[in-house]
Amino acid sequence: MVKIRLSRGGAKKKPFYHVVATDSRKRRGSGYIERLGFFNPGATGQEVKLRLDKERIDYWLSVGAQTSERVAKLLKQD
Repeated sequence: MVKIRLSRGGAKKKPFYHVVATDSRKRRGSGYIERLGFFNPGATGQEVKLRLDKERIDYWLSVGAQTSERVAKLLKQD
């Protein structure tokens, strides 16, 4: 099953997350099918905090992908 979830990047104590479509059996940081956006919780000033490709997310949801709890909250926020 395909899941839309966060994949962590960034440095120690400075997280940066990619929103990715991946096989649910894979680990958080391993390979993914498609990158759908990013979430930067430490964004300050004019930095972009959240960017999502709504068209591609809608496509993955239409073919049966499920979102993680955090990604579902981010979708509502955007």
